Amino acid sequence: VQLQASGGGLVQPGGSLKLSCTVSGLNLDDRAIGWFRQAPGKEREGVSCITSDGSTYYADSVKGRFTISRDNAKNTGYLEMNNLEPDDTADYYCAADWVDIRRCIMAGYYDYWGRGTQVTVSS
Repeated sequence: VQLQASGGGLVQPGGSLKLSCTVSGLNLDDRAIGWFRQAPGKEREGVSCITSDGSTYYADSVKGRFTISRDNAKNTGYLEMNNLEPDDTADYYCAADWVDIRRCIMAGYYDYWGRGTQVTVSS
């Protein structure tokens, strides 16, 4: 099983990025996808998640700015990030597993993780 997060980069405040999480060796159809981030010196935090039935959850810090989606045909999840702020700077990770909407923002419920993609928001 491999999860590959991509799409990170350097962007100015107010800018946008779209992250992708491509999964191989695992059928995403019945699994939730979670996005997490970890900034230097800080603990990992849940950003957003989407369940197999399309239910979504967003952390308060990104609500209204980030949009999570999935394309099961491509076995890929996405995180569209708009109006980025310097506090969004972090390594972003995707994860997948059988998790319901009440738990999908909690990292401990995921067994499958990808490597991070770095997002830097700076002028």
